Amino acid sequence: MKTIVLEKTNVHSGDLLLVNRQYPLMDETSELSSAWTDFPEVRLNGEAARNLRFLLDVIAAGDSIVPVSGYRSEKEQKDIYENSVKNSGEEFTRKYVALPGCSEHQTGLAIDLALNKADIDFICPDFPDEGICSRFKECAADYGFILRYAKDKEPITGISHEPWHFRYVGYPHSVIMEERGFSLEEYIDFLKNYPFDRRFTYTAELCEKVEIYYVPANDEGKTVIALPDSWVYQISGNNIDGFIVTVWKKSYDRAQAE
Repeated sequence: MKTIVLEKTNVHSGDLLLVNRQYPLMDETSELSSAWTDFPEVRLNGEAARNLRFLLDVIAAGDSIVPVSGYRSEKEQKDIYENSVKNSGEEFTRKYVALPGCSEHQTGLAIDLALNKADIDFICPDFPDEGICSRFKECAADYGFILRYAKDKEPITGISHEPWHFRYVGYPHSVIMEERGFSLEEYIDFLKNYPFDRRFTYTAELCEKVEIYYVPANDEGKTVIALPDSWVYQISGNNIDGFIVTVWKKSYDRAQAE
């Protein structure tokens, strides 16, 4: 048995952070990698960058899709917000630009993409539901990405439909969200129904059985999570009040069988 000890601040790190107006980002990422060979200034969280490159290779995107924006510092987000207000007005800006401190781009887990053409709009790039862009959307979940701001989720996310904005949450969470039609807000709430003693079980085509459960953070000190040595796991804070534990059971089941 191994014991994982988490600080309260760890609630604000991981792939499943919910970042919005209600839950601003507390800590900006420091582990960034270039997401695009021809655009080294566009950076993402290392794992997100690797999976994005895999996805683009699989669909043979070539130079048909280009990055518009990846990681942004709080200062960059503030400048973008203020310039948008100045040029396009407060109403437009609130629909399409997150407040500084409340932007997923500050996590290093979000990427804005565009169909490669002349005169790409930085705020609302063209990423149509056809051709290579449609192919990207069809395959995104298999590589851990979700379309973050869907049209039918605007009342929940507080952001207008952005067909160009993709968020890395990791596999199989991306597939579960796509299959159930969840926004990230809805998924985080959904997982709170599954503590350790009634874990959510999922079996996907690309992996063995996975168990997912929620652990509330200990407000009075450290949160301790015990896991069998043979379990392969990931732990992410939700940026609100606890942790999401994802366990791949292949190693555990094999050990039990032996």
